[in-house]
Order: sequence, then C-alpha cells, then structure tokens
Amino acid sequence: MIKRTIALAGLAAGALALSACEEMGISSSPDFALNIPEVEPGDISEETMVDITRQLSTDEFGGRMPGTKGEELTVALLTERFEAAGLQPGNGDSWVQEVPLVEITGNNFAPLTITNGETDLAYDYGSEWTGVTYREDAQTQLANSELVFVGYGINAPERGWNDYEGVDVTGKTVVILVNDPDWETDGLDGTFNGKAMTYYGRWTYKYEEAARQGAAGALIVHDTDPASYGWNVVESSWGGPQAYPQRGENAPAMTLLNGWVQKEVAREILTAAGQDLDALTAAAKTEDFAAVELGMTASTSFQNTFRSFTSQNVIGVLPGSEAPDEYVLHTAHWDHLGTCNPPAADGDDICNGAVDNATGTAALVALAEAHSKAGAPSRSLVFLAVTAEESGLLGAYYYAANPIFPLDQTVGGVNMDAFLVAGPSRDVTVVGPGKSQLDLFLEAALVADGRVATPNPSPEAGYYYRSDHFAFAKEGVPMLYVDGGEDLIEGGREAGKAISDEYRANRYHGPKDEFDENWDWSGVMADLQLMYRLGRMMAMSESWPNWNEGDEFRGVRDESCARSENGC
Repeated sequence: MIKRTIALAGLAAGALALSACEEMGISSSPDFALNIPEVEPGDISEETMVDITRQLSTDEFGGRMPGTKGEELTVALLTERFEAAGLQPGNGDSWVQEVPLVEITGNNFAPLTITNGETDLAYDYGSEWTGVTYREDAQTQLANSELVFVGYGINAPERGWNDYEGVDVTGKTVVILVNDPDWETDGLDGTFNGKAMTYYGRWTYKYEEAARQGAAGALIVHDTDPASYGWNVVESSWGGPQAYPQRGENAPAMTLLNGWVQKEVAREILTAAGQDLDALTAAAKTEDFAAVELGMTASTSFQNTFRSFTSQNVIGVLPGSEAPDEYVLHTAHWDHLGTCNPPAADGDDICNGAVDNATGTAALVALAEAHSKAGAPSRSLVFLAVTAEESGLLGAYYYAANPIFPLDQTVGGVNMDAFLVAGPSRDVTVVGPGKSQLDLFLEAALVADGRVATPNPSPEAGYYYRSDHFAFAKEGVPMLYVDGGEDLIEGGREAGKAISDEYRANRYHGPKDEFDENWDWSGVMADLQLMYRLGRMMAMSESWPNWNEGDEFRGVRDESCARSENGC
C-alpha cells in the first residue's frame, strides 16, 4: 500500500541508484515534476513461479508453438490462473484477443547456388544458409538473381546515410551485414549510437528495407559477435514453421526470399567475385560507401505449405480504484518455437522454452496475485500475455495496432522476457537506459530494494528492439525493459557472465532450455519484487511520464497526447 510520495529532490539524493543511473546516462531532471509513490513490498508467491514455469515447460505443451495444442493448453492455464488471481477478463467478457496469423512451412530446400558463368558454388540448407519466404506461394523460386553487396542495408535520411544510393536492386538479391556500422565503437556516440544497436541494425528492418527497394532476395551475413548469437540460433529459429500476420489486399511489397548465410560462405562468395569481405566491411562503415554489384547470381528453390489460423493474446485486468480508465501494462510472451531443428544429440527436439519465456509468463500470474492481494491501486493494471513473439513480436504488434485499452490512456509499462535463474545479484540490467522518464520510477524502486542498475553489457545486441515492449514503444507508450543482473552475490560478475554465456551458447532457442528442479529462485524473486514496485508506483502515481526529449519515440507520444481528451 502507499506510504508517502517521494519528492523528486529526495529521490535524486538516493546515491545508491543515482550513481548507477548517471553512469548509464539516465537523467534525473524530467520536463515536469513527477510524483513517485513509495510502496510496500509485494507478497509474491515463489510457489506460483515454480509451478507455472514447470508446467509450461513440460513436453505436453510441445514448446508452445502458436496454433498448436500447446497454445490451447497455455491459454487455458493462463485464463484459469488469471481468474484465480482475482483479475477480470481484459477484452470485454473474454480473456483473449484473437490474432489472425498464417503459418508457412518450407520444405525440399535446394542448395543455394552462386555462379558467374565460370565459378559455380553450392551451399547446403541449414548448415551453410537458411531462408524463408513471407509470401503465400506454393513454390519459391529464386532464379539467377544478380547479387549486390549493400553494406549494412540502411536507408536513414535523418542520419545522412543511404547504402542503396546510386544502385537499382529491383529483382536482385542483396547481401547485407548484420548490426549497424558503428557497433564496434567503444562508447555510445556515433551516427548509429555507437556500440548500442539501433533499429537499423535489426534483421527485421533490413528485410523491410530490402523489400522497399524492390529486391527479390535478401541474405544477411551471420557473424556471432555483432549478431549476439551463434549460427545454431539462426538455424533453429529459421527452420520449421514460421508464423506471420495475415496480409491484407494493400499490404506492402515483400521480398521473394529472406535468409542468412554463414560468414565464411559470404567470404567465399565475395572472393569468387573478386572482392574481399573484410575490405568491404570496412568500407561499409563509412558514409561514402557505395553498393557493389558482384557480377554473380544466386539461385535456390523450395516448396511451401500454409495454414491460416487464429492465435490468442491473453489479457487480464485489475481495475483501478480511482482512475480505472488509466492503464499500466505488464507484458510477457507465452509462446516459443515448438520443435527445434536440428534436435539435440540425444534426439530431443522439443524447444521447451523454460527460461524463454515460461518464466516471464509465470511472472505475470505471480504479479497479478500479489497486486490483487494488496488491493486495487488507483490506476488499472493490465496483464498481457502475447503470442508469436518468436515470430517477430506479432502478438504485441497486433495489440498495439488494435489496443483493447487506448494507448493514449496507457501510462507506461514493464516487459518481462526470460528470467535467467542464476541466484541473487546486487544489480539489475537495464536495457535501453536514458530513454524515458520511467527511469525515475526505476531509480526509486532500486533505492527501495537496495540494488543498483547496470547498463546492458551488450548494447550492440539491440535487445531493446527485440522484445514485446518495442511494439508499444513504437506507438509512443513509455516502456521499461529490466533484466536480471550479472553481479551475483556468489561469484560476482565473473560468475554472472559465465552463466549468461553458457545459457546463450547451449540452451537459448534450443531443446535444452528445460526446467530444472534444482534452480535457486531467490534472484528471480528479488527481480519480481522490483517489477512489482515499478508497476504499483506507476499505478499509484498521478503523473504521465514521457520519453526524454530527443528520443525517437517522443514525437509519437506527443502527437498521441495532443489528440487525447481522456489520457496523457
């Protein structure tokens, strides 16, 4: 329950959190005064976290692929537990929001063949290249498509950058580097925010821009460091069924083929074209880079089967006591990859997704229980379990485009995506610090919990653009993404990094992301306490935090607020 309001000056005096936030570039001087209530700790059930995470991770749920029996079981479980927690249905009388999707499954993949009439190269699907189509065509046929190296594949006029300038790629296949040009910079200053990835570095953007340029195909060169994951993640994530939003009559043009090639495959192709990958990569980091037509063509083919289906977002709400038409979001994705390709050495092919994201899904229920026990806050609390995150944030994008609760009446929110069960830590990892005035609520929660904030140790990975909160941020809703810390009580940062690295190398998006009865949940429960404070502080406040001046989402929020009569 609310005890008192923290004065802004008093908050700034909280040296424990402030020093860490200053290191991350977080400002403690908002455009207007914020009132940030102090709240008591929540009564959060570890038993709920363990039971739901365990259940969602069983083989019976089959990896929770949208449109499967695993979805039916997941939606039924969440509906039951949301209701038992004291929530009300979030979509009128319904607990779900229907999300229309199409599933495309490619099969009978031919090798990717590259030729210039003299040299013929061929690469095996899966181990050397992978690809999909977003088009609903029974047969995908890329035939003798001219290859063009387009650097990082970015067209950003506001940054004075256009990798497509002076070249016509209509009907051709573009070869693109992963991440953005200044990802190797030590600091966060640069045309593309230095080491921190921008949206221009994400594969989703690169395929979208290639399609806008008229390309027939787009092949991203995989490189583990700038991608922040190994080829095994690409192979498992892009193999098997892929879900996409159902396309309307006036949908934007799409490429015929989107895919990835191994870095050494790209090197061999460029060598055959009389080019050097390292030299072209260096050139692509400069503003005067010019695309290079390689004088070679690419060909491949595969068949596709389709299944149109409706998946579901699950929504519960705890109505506010004084301002029920103002909303605070808690988001997590319930879905995972279904089966893994390739399977593990022992034959296990179920991507159980225990950490990613059975833990976050369980957290929605545990936090709903805790808030309900504490009584309704002033504003309404929304608990949104979205579908098809692994397919490109599809459930979150659908909700953001078709909100049940108006976005201009949505104060902000917190996203929970994968609690790595690593024991208690002194810190939390803030992904995308310095973006919004929600950082002040985070400072207050950190002071209350006696913890500190650490900037994301891998800003080049672009995690702020890779989880569900991004769909809401693009529409102007301030969102926090706070992950578990790495400065462990036992073992410090060295131990924390080792656990994180092991998970990413051996379990992330693979069949060994499984529930472990021996997990130590104490660190996760401390992280959930922080999430509880953040949500309740926002729900008990009267303030409307905004994006910081100059942030890419500030203009969208300002326009939304200017149109609103009832919200921000």
